[in-house]
Amino acid sequence: MRIALINSGIGLLAAAAELHRRRPDADLVLAMDPDGMPWGPRNPADIAQRSLAFARAAAEYGPDVMVMACNTGSVHAIEALRAEFEPAIPIVGTVPAIKPAAAVAESLAIWATVATTASAYQRQLIADFAGGARVTAIACPGLADAVDAGDEEGTRAAVADGASRTPADCGAVVLGCTEYELAADLIAAAVPGAAMFGSAAAVAAQALRRAGAADHGGPAAGEPASGTVRVLLSGRPAALPPAALRYPAGRLLARLEPGRRGAPLPRRTAAAAARSVSA
Repeated sequence: MRIALINSGIGLLAAAAELHRRRPDADLVLAMDPDGMPWGPRNPADIAQRSLAFARAAAEYGPDVMVMACNTGSVHAIEALRAEFEPAIPIVGTVPAIKPAAAVAESLAIWATVATTASAYQRQLIADFAGGARVTAIACPGLADAVDAGDEEGTRAAVADGASRTPADCGAVVLGCTEYELAADLIAAAVPGAAMFGSAAAVAAQALRRAGAADHGGPAAGEPASGTVRVLLSGRPAALPPAALRYPAGRLLARLEPGRRGAPLPRRTAAAAARSVSA
């Protein structure tokens, strides 16, 4: 089985690591866009165009399912991806975990990028899924960028800023950007007593359902960790960026890269995708 994940940066690591834990035999293709990140300030058409280019590159590896492991990409590109690839390749998006958070907390905070916090998309999700919970939207300028750069000092500063604006009675924090899941421990420490709600587990479960694959919820007894990880950076075959190795999920996935196992990595499609993006 093969699963492709797309994100502007390393925010896809959490979902990819969760997929590996549930199905260690699955091959993963990680398509990131360091040349074009961050996607937040880009217009929707540009985000969709870049997402399609990298999805086409990933599709050449023959994935059974493709995951848009990015909240911004899910808002602006998911329909374009579904129009092009489904039903041949199922497409799974990423939605903030507002509903499960509202089920356990009377007061919750949604931490997200500035653009997502101001979006009609998030306001509609709150209206649809928050129920009677009190919701505080917390824009976190610079947090995703700091996580993507592996900047621990910048990450801590952005987390402290977000925590200072989070209500004291907050019982749950919704991590509304996939990068934030890589800083979940820091956020939890900064908002004591609040439960963290990310999207990685739900995204992984949905991806396996759409692929028609068994979800073991963890390594099955006797199942070898035979899956590999292939990386495309703005269409170019590459290794995981150094910042990824600052996080446990990145270190886990790095051990599975073909160069570390001696497996060949096709180059034709990635080069073509790079040309299409730069055109």
